[in-house]
Amino acid sequence: MVGGGDSKLNKAAARIRQLCALVNESNRAYYVLDQPTLADSEYDQLLRELAALEEAHPDLRSPDSPTQRVGAPLEGKFPSHQHDEPMLSLDNAFAADEVREFDARVRRGLGLAEEDPPVEYTVEPKYDGVSASLIYEHGRYVGGATRGDGMTGEDVTAQLRTIRSVPLALGGEAGDVPARVEIRGEVILSLAGFAAVNAEQAERDEPLFANPRNAAAGSLRQLDPAVTARRRLEIIGWGVGAMKGRRFGTHQETLAALAAWGVPVSRSLEICSGIDAAIAVHDRMEAARDTLPYEVDGAVIKVNDLGLRARLGRTARHPRWALAFKFAARQMTTTVNHIVVQVGRTGVLTPVAELEPVNIGGVTVSRATLHNAGEIAAKDVRVGDTVFVQRAGDVIPAVVSVVKEKRKGRPRRFRMPTSCPRCGSEVEEVGAHLYCLNSSCPDQVRGRILHLVSRQAFDITGLGVRKVDQLLAAGLLSEFPDVFMLTEKKEELAGLERWEEKSATNLIAEIQQARVVPLERLLAALSIPGIGVTVARLLATAFPGLTLLEAAGEEELIEVEGVGPELARSVVHFFAQEKNRANIGKLLAAGVQPVAPERVSEDLAGKTFVLTGTLLTLSREDASRAISRRGGKVTSSVSGKTSYLVAGGSPGAKLAKAEKLGVEILDEPALRSLLQLEDEGPAG
Repeated sequence: MVGGGDSKLNKAAARIRQLCALVNESNRAYYVLDQPTLADSEYDQLLRELAALEEAHPDLRSPDSPTQRVGAPLEGKFPSHQHDEPMLSLDNAFAADEVREFDARVRRGLGLAEEDPPVEYTVEPKYDGVSASLIYEHGRYVGGATRGDGMTGEDVTAQLRTIRSVPLALGGEAGDVPARVEIRGEVILSLAGFAAVNAEQAERDEPLFANPRNAAAGSLRQLDPAVTARRRLEIIGWGVGAMKGRRFGTHQETLAALAAWGVPVSRSLEICSGIDAAIAVHDRMEAARDTLPYEVDGAVIKVNDLGLRARLGRTARHPRWALAFKFAARQMTTTVNHIVVQVGRTGVLTPVAELEPVNIGGVTVSRATLHNAGEIAAKDVRVGDTVFVQRAGDVIPAVVSVVKEKRKGRPRRFRMPTSCPRCGSEVEEVGAHLYCLNSSCPDQVRGRILHLVSRQAFDITGLGVRKVDQLLAAGLLSEFPDVFMLTEKKEELAGLERWEEKSATNLIAEIQQARVVPLERLLAALSIPGIGVTVARLLATAFPGLTLLEAAGEEELIEVEGVGPELARSVVHFFAQEKNRANIGKLLAAGVQPVAPERVSEDLAGKTFVLTGTLLTLSREDASRAISRRGGKVTSSVSGKTSYLVAGGSPGAKLAKAEKLGVEILDEPALRSLLQLEDEGPAG
């Protein structure tokens, strides 16, 4: 009897292995090779048989079985995920001349003369989706995340697992797969899948998604992975982040390895000698965009050689070796019904055209920015005009031009108001913009509150636009620190229309949890003009405390790498305002606890560094962060107070000045040794 039982178990194990292999091979054939081997009904039958066998023999169920893609729903919000390497966005170009200027910057960065050979580029489609990373250890899928702000994303491990084209185990020969690798790609929804999702939304009487990208983003951020699984998302790999145990020489080699491991990659990759060839590929892709099964909004041009990429480095926001050459924006004509002026959270007055609704690239557009008074005057936009409207970069609606042949009569020219349209206060012209000088203007207050609860700041998802407006009308909010006073007002919250005790309790719990916040996100939340997430991170690193930043003068701020005179003046002016200091005091009194960037030691305390030239294995931001974590300070100019000048390739005049002043010069290996960083070459 025992032998018979073992025989059945062995047969079941063999069949489970066979079914797993068949289903995984079907996924690879469909998503990677574009050569389906099974009909949908056959695929579903194999999956059902596999699930039944695993149910009968749970000990035989493998963690990377195709049946284990869907996990349990999350409760609350997604946990955050810190990327091992920054996951930067691409800089954009909209014209061939801008692309040629990109090539000129690349050549200058590499020290190439006019007579030197052209740079080799790769060109591939820019899929309009959501960037995500997949993490594998010894070939096994162990986690995944969204890009987020480039440094920190959301952990969507369970949601990404449901995507059939995501391999749960990487293929390849023994020793071919790295010990650990972060694979990066674009989560997308095909046009056919988008139509199916919206059909389901309509059946459930739920709001329709505007376009495939919005549908993909909404599907990936579903707390219940089962919902994500129903949406039939796909992923296209476009690169790797941190990787251990493997090196690549070119982007072409990288994508070939991804495909060999079972990750879908674009089949439209082309290798181009020189920028003109890359532009020609972009033009061919654009001509074919409407024949593709996916939304594609441009072509991505990258330096193919990874060693050259390391020499070029990156800015705080974009790699210097890649560019998104966008397709021409989708344009339509429509009518300007009204021109209104909005007041932003920093007081800037922005004219906006209210339009006869028009569908542009799958999105209904009813409002478009007119930017400022100069823009309106230059384009001569008037109420009643027929105008060309485009979604710049297929995203932001803007008025391009007026069809003056269709203008009827002599409509009055639009004039910007001489006082704030919301509160009637005095306005001041600064550069191209007008500003409302009343910081208590209701629209400014509302904007500051909405910004404070946004994802890049305190990330309080329970306070959307509708609820913030309701709380303002009820008098429960009058300025952004009041958000943290809501924890004492449970009864008032529960008594509001469409609220109940449970929703009030949930919001209060979320606010309590949000009180402990990284210093950089608190700085981003304060609505300091010009200070976004990236600059806030630089300031938090250089001044790891609110009192330190408040006491800083313009000269100190300008010394921070990445902070110029205009931003320095903005910070000083902000902290000089009594109302701003009072609001910060109220936040701290309400229990908000800013957490300064982590320091591993203080062994570089009092040491000042200046970075110059091109670093091969560290970006300037990474080097600055590593120095700050050991107590050092990075400034932008060499002086007698400078402790070290870190000189990369093509260091320029700063090196000569440092030598003249007797400043100690460090090359990159010496810096890595000082920072106790593991020595490594350029990443693949």
